[in-house]
Amino acid sequence: MAAPTRLPFLLRGRLPLRPRPTTTRPRPFATARRYGTNTETKSELDKERRESAQHDAAADQATDTSRSDTKSAQAIADEATSASDSESSVVSDLKDWESNPNFKIESFSDLPHANFGVNQHIPFDAEFKEVLKAIPWAFRAPIRYAFAYGSGVFPQSKSGGRKSTLEEIKSIHPKCPPAVQRAQDGTPKMIDFIFGVSHTQHWHSLNMKQHRDHYSGLASLGSGAVSYVQDKMGAGVYFNPYVVVNGILIKYGVVLLKTLEEDLTHWDTLYLAGRLHKPVKILRDDPKIRLANQINLLSALRTALLLLPPKFTEEELYGTIAGISYLGDPRMALPTENPSKVKNIVGNNMTNFRRLYLPLIETLPNVEFNDPGTSAKDWVWAAGNLNLVQDMEPVKRGNMVRRLPKSFRSRLYFQYQRKFAIPQLEFNKMMDESKNEDSVSFKRREGGGFERRIVQDDPAELRSYIREVIKQTVSWPATTQSLKGPLTSGWKRTWRYLMEKMAKYREGKTKGAEEKKESEEKKA
Repeated sequence: MAAPTRLPFLLRGRLPLRPRPTTTRPRPFATARRYGTNTETKSELDKERRESAQHDAAADQATDTSRSDTKSAQAIADEATSASDSESSVVSDLKDWESNPNFKIESFSDLPHANFGVNQHIPFDAEFKEVLKAIPWAFRAPIRYAFAYGSGVFPQSKSGGRKSTLEEIKSIHPKCPPAVQRAQDGTPKMIDFIFGVSHTQHWHSLNMKQHRDHYSGLASLGSGAVSYVQDKMGAGVYFNPYVVVNGILIKYGVVLLKTLEEDLTHWDTLYLAGRLHKPVKILRDDPKIRLANQINLLSALRTALLLLPPKFTEEELYGTIAGISYLGDPRMALPTENPSKVKNIVGNNMTNFRRLYLPLIETLPNVEFNDPGTSAKDWVWAAGNLNLVQDMEPVKRGNMVRRLPKSFRSRLYFQYQRKFAIPQLEFNKMMDESKNEDSVSFKRREGGGFERRIVQDDPAELRSYIREVIKQTVSWPATTQSLKGPLTSGWKRTWRYLMEKMAKYREGKTKGAEEKKESEEKKA
């Protein structure tokens, strides 16, 4: 009989007290910084603060670069080509960074080039950015990577003209800074954050000492129980919702950096990778995550192209990308989410999506803008829904399939193994040939006959299979992540969250019905 798992004892609180470590016994988190503990040293404190400041500065620099650059990646490459050095490293880096990805980078200087990944940093209102940046600094536990996201940061609807009263604002944000009021357009909302950390148990141990009120009763069992629930259940994220920091109501999720990196590169769950398919505000950057997220964004673009026809618009492209992570999400099947959520996200953030994906669109050989609007000055920031075209040639599309994230691609292969009735031995041999691909560059992964058969399938069938694989990837992690909500957040906060989501669903459904009625009346 298999040994019982540790979790039930953790949840019942029956684990024996852990003996105090001795000098002869290795500490379980010997590599973790003891920042915030009784044994911390001033040098450790100073080092942690310096590193946090450096990661903050890297995010600021990338945002400033993104704000000042009104040109596309191709325009930069063209300028570099016309320079005296025809073999400019800038050109090489812009076009070939995928050829030799270095997944062991330690600093921002190890990235392919100085401006690598600045498209991930969306220009922002300066005052609002400073308010958001102050949130991670309110935590003594070390945060290596942080971003803010959601409707509290990027509005998903136009202002209705109504301004909330001071009492309504204070009911959400007890001490709401003016920058937050302006950014949220008079409609106060909780602001969502994700914190990437190096060691989950160590981090929660420190954070529980400082912010015990952020946690549910689970924290009474110790940081071991909290980190177990985070890492072993759902998508590896632990959320603390409805907490007030610096006078602002926030929800923050804690994730192990390694878990985040693997989801971005392999699409194990698409839980956080999907959130980063959409514009977010990166507050504290990390070089490994910046590289992994660039791969994630490129994977999202390739997946969307496989789902789209030869001609499409920006709105269709970004809507397809934004919708990836919602396929299979149980919240979309239940009355707990606005049914027009994807449409609202894209419709109110078109230029942000363009800045996020434009450099990647121009690195792919089989897709391009086909619109006179691109000849206008500073068209990158201009409003509008531009047209694009893609090459449907099987070899190029087969290469896109071959370069999809490893976990996701494997699921797609299994779908088509069944459809094409490929013998198991033959299929296993084909899979064995790609097992050691992590050391092979993406651009050298050429699609073969199997991948070309996949992309030559009936377009409706191909779309159906890809959507099914997305659902398989998203469904179970998203469901279990939701189910652990009462355990990590407590029943009271979970109920509040559920009621607010249901209210958004009813509001979105009512608004959708009104828009449909208006459209029918105009046609009549």
